[in-house]
Amino acid sequence: MGWKALVLFVLLASGPARAVTTAPVIVTVTIDQVAFTQKSVTAHVGDTIEWTNRDVIDHTATAKNGEFDVEIPAGKKARVVLKKPGEIEYYCQYHPNMTAKIVVTKPN
Repeated sequence: MGWKALVLFVLLASGPARAVTTAPVIVTVTIDQVAFTQKSVTAHVGDTIEWTNRDVIDHTATAKNGEFDVEIPAGKKARVVLKKPGEIEYYCQYHPNMTAKIVVTKPN
C-alpha cells in the first residue's frame, strides 16, 4: 500500500490536470492571378496567417473590421498573428474584388 500512497501523493502534488492545447501553426493563403486562392480558411487564436503573393503586382490583405492591414509586395510574403476569435472578412485595397475570410476559433 506504500507505493500507491506515493503515486497518489505525486499526482496530487503536481497540481490540477491541464488541458492539452495545440501549438500555433502557420496557415498559408496564396495570391495568384489577382485572387486569394483560398476564399475561406479556418485558424485558431495565436495562429499565423501567411499570404504568399505569386503575382507580379503588389496586393494588400485589409481586414474590413480594421484588425489588420498588410502590404504584400509582388513575389513576397506577409504575416499576421490572429489575436481573437471571430470571422474576419478581408480584401485587397488595390483590387477590391479580391475578397476572402478567416474563421478564427479558440484553441482546443
